[in-house]
Amino acid sequence: MSTKTTILISMILIAIAMIAGAALWNQLPDPMASHWNANDQVDGTMPKFWGVFMMPLVTLGMLALFLIVPNIDPLKANIAQFRNSFNIFIVLIIGFMLYVHGLTLVWSLGKTNFKMSAAMLPFMGVLFIAIGFMLRKAKRNFFIGIRTPWTLSSDSVWDKTHQLGSVLFMASGTFAILGGLIGGTAAFWLVFVPLIGSTLFLVVYSYVLYRNETKS
Repeated sequence: MSTKTTILISMILIAIAMIAGAALWNQLPDPMASHWNANDQVDGTMPKFWGVFMMPLVTLGMLALFLIVPNIDPLKANIAQFRNSFNIFIVLIIGFMLYVHGLTLVWSLGKTNFKMSAAMLPFMGVLFIAIGFMLRKAKRNFFIGIRTPWTLSSDSVWDKTHQLGSVLFMASGTFAILGGLIGGTAAFWLVFVPLIGSTLFLVVYSYVLYRNETKS
């Protein structure tokens, strides 16, 4: 996917989210639900203005950051080698953020006959799988990927860590999809335990690889 296409799709999605929020303004409560706990119960609210516009604005800021980062990285030539995969990731994470925003609007309109986790986690799982796909292709850089002191110091350590990271993130995505099907507290464990466990393991793994490489 080209960068121009990525920008176009992302801006259309953000515009749709803002227009939808503005069009529904008079039907939305003040304050609006903004957070749900592991049991799919609302445990946080925010003023209507921020409930309608904060997520699209945050998403717009994220898009700007994603577009700036590859141009200021000293290793931007490496990012160019997996730019297509990175662009797909950008569209997916923008889509995920605005999908969650859409669920919030639907809930705030009184249509509460669904579980937020069941609606959100399958998309989150797809996002993790996409991250895993991107990690497999990622080349060493300072902003995107599994950035530890040891992966950033060695192309070999970077590549091996990201090959394993790709598998672990795809597995975490599969567990997230299962969590969405199960729902409730079990969903929380199926999402965060594999994700946090994978992240911590990869940090240690990259250190071990680097230590073995420098000993030889």
